[in-house]
Amino acid sequence: MKLVRALIFVTLGAVPAVAWAQSTEIFKCRDSAGRWTYTNDRKNAERQKCQVVTSQINTVPGNRTKPSTTASRELGRFPRETPQQAASAKGRQREILEKELATEQTALAKARQDLVEQEAVRGGDERNFSRVEERLRPFQDSIQTHEKNIEALRRELSNLR
Repeated sequence: MKLVRALIFVTLGAVPAVAWAQSTEIFKCRDSAGRWTYTNDRKNAERQKCQVVTSQINTVPGNRTKPSTTASRELGRFPRETPQQAASAKGRQREILEKELATEQTALAKARQDLVEQEAVRGGDERNFSRVEERLRPFQDSIQTHEKNIEALRRELSNLR
């Protein structure tokens, strides 16, 4: 819903104040796959039982240049991040990454332990070594996944410094 409001704000704010008013309705519809679509076709919207998003859009035929000064002023009112807020955000991000790294390291140790336990188990139907490898493959893949995750988290932490 916030995206729709932002889209409407940018659309309405990007046209000059002397815009030619054209009465147009925009409908928000859910298709058969469950995705949201937008249309200005009233007949199609009535068939799909869509919701009206907006009933008027200001448009200027043939004039698609830069936004008006009022739109520029509106866009400039977004809050700015102070250096203290940026440092605090970096600190929180570092804490989260360190917690994730510790969790991944714990999961890696558990995965290695599970692999060792599975290597010690020998079933009677595993006379062929390829069957043993096939049984151990998910455990080895889990270890590789955790190692890659740890490597990625360490890279992210080094980029924060």
